[in-house]
Amino acid sequence: MAWGDRHDQGRKADAAGARLARHATASLAGLLAERGMTRKDLADSMGVSPGRVSQILSGDENLTMRSLAAVADALDVKMEVSFTEAPSAERQEQSTRRALARTHH
Repeated sequence: MAWGDRHDQGRKADAAGARLARHATASLAGLLAERGMTRKDLADSMGVSPGRVSQILSGDENLTMRSLAAVADALDVKMEVSFTEAPSAERQEQSTRRALARTHH
């Protein structure tokens, strides 16, 4: 595999990770709002500093399964990870990108 291909795959993985982090943090923020909880409330429940909760909820850091599980545990909720088919438009775009990449080599 050429360096450019690995670089493109790394960028795609970074973008996908960022989308997942945004989704997770938005979901957590919504759950806190539903429960009328503040970040400080969550920090107290987790036994961490409010700054640590801000780091988790900012989406700026690389969220780990452990940090998400700690939040879920503190909120007494179940966390699930699932893999599903991408929406058809996204699959079509991925297929198009792959085909274009093959024609450029």
